[in-house]
Amino acid sequence: MRPLIYFLLSGLVVGIYGGRVCPVIQAASVVQWGSFLLLCFLATWGARALLLPRLVTGASGDVQPRREFSLDFGLYVLAATATAAYAVLGLGSPVPNGIKVLVGVLAVGFFFSIELALKRERQVVMEARESGLDWLVAGRYFPVTRKFAFVAGACVLFTALVIAGVVVKLIHEHFPEAQGPEFWARAMYWVALDIGFVVLCLTALTMLVISSFAQNLRLFFSFQTESLEAVANGDLKVRVPVVSNDEFGFIAGRTNLMIQSLEQRTLDLERTQDATIVTLASLAETRDNETGAHILRTQRYVRVLAAHLSAKPEHAALLTPETIELLYKSAPLHDVGKVGVPDAILLKPGRHTPEEFEIMKMHAVYGRDSLKSAESMLGSNSFLRLAQEIAYTHHEKWDGSGYPQGLSGRDIPLSGRLMALADVYDALISKRVYKPAFPHEKAKGIILEGRGTHFDPEILDTFLAVEDEFLHIAWEYGDAAQPEAE
Repeated sequence: MRPLIYFLLSGLVVGIYGGRVCPVIQAASVVQWGSFLLLCFLATWGARALLLPRLVTGASGDVQPRREFSLDFGLYVLAATATAAYAVLGLGSPVPNGIKVLVGVLAVGFFFSIELALKRERQVVMEARESGLDWLVAGRYFPVTRKFAFVAGACVLFTALVIAGVVVKLIHEHFPEAQGPEFWARAMYWVALDIGFVVLCLTALTMLVISSFAQNLRLFFSFQTESLEAVANGDLKVRVPVVSNDEFGFIAGRTNLMIQSLEQRTLDLERTQDATIVTLASLAETRDNETGAHILRTQRYVRVLAAHLSAKPEHAALLTPETIELLYKSAPLHDVGKVGVPDAILLKPGRHTPEEFEIMKMHAVYGRDSLKSAESMLGSNSFLRLAQEIAYTHHEKWDGSGYPQGLSGRDIPLSGRLMALADVYDALISKRVYKPAFPHEKAKGIILEGRGTHFDPEILDTFLAVEDEFLHIAWEYGDAAQPEAE
């Protein structure tokens, strides 16, 4: 409907303007002049509707705004030519007055064509953003300053020509008369009235174009700021749509290259971090009587428990997807402190003496201290902070009988409570030099006996809810002796 409204408004403005610049048109029948303009601009709108799909919407999005402006302004040129020809040939207006009418139609058409092209630009930009399409800016681009200078220059030119047409008409109409006070009073009155009408129309058209241009600028700025805000919040998958062949398109393209580079470096760092974690955890496991699959299973147990708990309102704020991923990556370091325990104690197949067990318990402190030392060099790090919690508290018990601090209940960090159940379950279903691998049901029974003493009752209930997933993980990452469901 917007183009139809613009064409009808064009006919109205040109109808009034024609009467102000041409006495012949002013003297003509309103029905005669108005009917022609209505038919002329309705025909122009109809031609536009037929040509738009072929010339504009069927083209790629990056050229649609330019093509729409060319189509609309071209149709206005035809309408201006037809209107001027009708004024001269149909109504008998002098050729100079016909030229004034032509200039008036072109002026109105220029502003409306610019606004429609800007609207088309917004439309294709949003479509490109939704589809994830980029219009790569290759080579030289068309600067926004040049676009603005072109529009501003055209506005000044059309304004000057239209006002000049009004002034020339008034002087030509009144100049032969006696140049007395009455003449100048009447002339000034009509000049002020007609120029006021022209200025009002041109100001409204200019503000329409400026408003539309501002909407486009705001859209481009919003793309840039939203993407940068997302990057600042850790989302490196975001991209700025490259949808204009100007500074905004150039900046968007360079911003995407920067984000892509940052994403690649972050990915490389994460891979290095993950490899380091697995290496350290495996190194600790090689000194123990456990296998490398233990760290793979326990980290997956922790993730399953945390994901199930996150669905509860009281845990949703803490157990975000990011935190669950950190728990998953931190879990393999739960026994990294075992590297500090002497082999004679660590690898002893039988029960430890009280003195040996006190030394064995120090592995929780060694793990916490080593990770704390790493954090002091790397700075505050949520991953290392969680890894410290897990290493230091995964042997704490719900009733306070655990070590190394004797914490109880919710004083034990959630990460430590999750790791406690995952670690004990895997130890029970795994073969050790001092015990065979227990079937799943027997391991579950032993864990249930620890309800309210060793384990957090809520986490134990979560374990029961996801025990099928535990079984699947145990089979998928099992050792030679895998658990049986019994």
